[in-house]
Amino acid sequence: MKYGRIDGVSTPISRIVYGTANPVLFGAFRSVYENAPDFRDRLEAAFALLDGVFALGVNCFDCADHYGEEPLGEWLESRGLRDRVVILTKGAHHNRWRKRVTDYDILHDVHNSLAKLKTDRLDLFLLHRDDPSQPVGPIMDALNRCRDEEKLGVFGVSNWEIPRIEAANEYAAKHNMQPFTVSSPNFGLAEQVCDLWGGGCVSIAGSENRAAREWYAARHMPVFAYSAMARGFFSGRVKGDNPDSAAAAMDEFGIRGYVCPANFERLRRCERLAAQKGVDVPRIALAWLFNQRALDVYALIATTKPENMAVNVAAEALALTDEECAWLNLERDAP
Repeated sequence: MKYGRIDGVSTPISRIVYGTANPVLFGAFRSVYENAPDFRDRLEAAFALLDGVFALGVNCFDCADHYGEEPLGEWLESRGLRDRVVILTKGAHHNRWRKRVTDYDILHDVHNSLAKLKTDRLDLFLLHRDDPSQPVGPIMDALNRCRDEEKLGVFGVSNWEIPRIEAANEYAAKHNMQPFTVSSPNFGLAEQVCDLWGGGCVSIAGSENRAAREWYAARHMPVFAYSAMARGFFSGRVKGDNPDSAAAAMDEFGIRGYVCPANFERLRRCERLAAQKGVDVPRIALAWLFNQRALDVYALIATTKPENMAVNVAAEALALTDEECAWLNLERDAP
């Protein structure tokens, strides 16, 4: 496993970050709350999954105020691993009634996350969505208050457009505050052809977002890439010569966001290069991400089995040339 370092986080961070938004963890803690007869079995299955991922060298876990925090907190306490794990959690997500990117909501979510994760400090805290109608001043004031109280280490954003990040960081500089220093947009080999969840999702994938990637590279801002494997599009279950295979392998969000002719061409090229190198398609697709050498990238990946994560870990060691990467991303005709 390869690791990176981020100023403000004392522990080196695995380049693969485990995403806790998966049915094993959801099901385990839903059964606990509902006092289901099999809740102990489900709880042990969730802990076994987290144990297996951690044993592979993954030490950073991604969650949010509305998923993953409870099981992760229980597991960390059960195993006594808090000092060896980096927590990445997110708050200020909109709900069905209103947008929630306010100072009040940020303070609310930080304190709830601390309680659910059974910790006194969040290593990485990201604002899950943006509301451009809100001024950046109160947002940065609230985050810096939590940092001054040693409840937050590093903070950043998910799904914020670059002009808003710049505005917030200009405010922070003017007031001698900590700025946003990390970001979590969608990023991977597949381009995202629509907003998967119907509002506020930001991607830096695809040719149209080249300027955004250059912005991140110029500032050396770490990118925590979500949906790095396009929600199963590069799992190996979708076949480049059979577009209908996506229906059985992907959920509705993945189909809406990633199924398009350009991505099927990327998949066919992954299949071809995988055959040449004697590896599988997921390894090629993820290796593409880790071979974006201008960017400081961490990949957020959710799996339901540790053996699937082992395939992703192996992708870190696979070197691709710049020519191969450009070919995979439809930027040249031949590698």
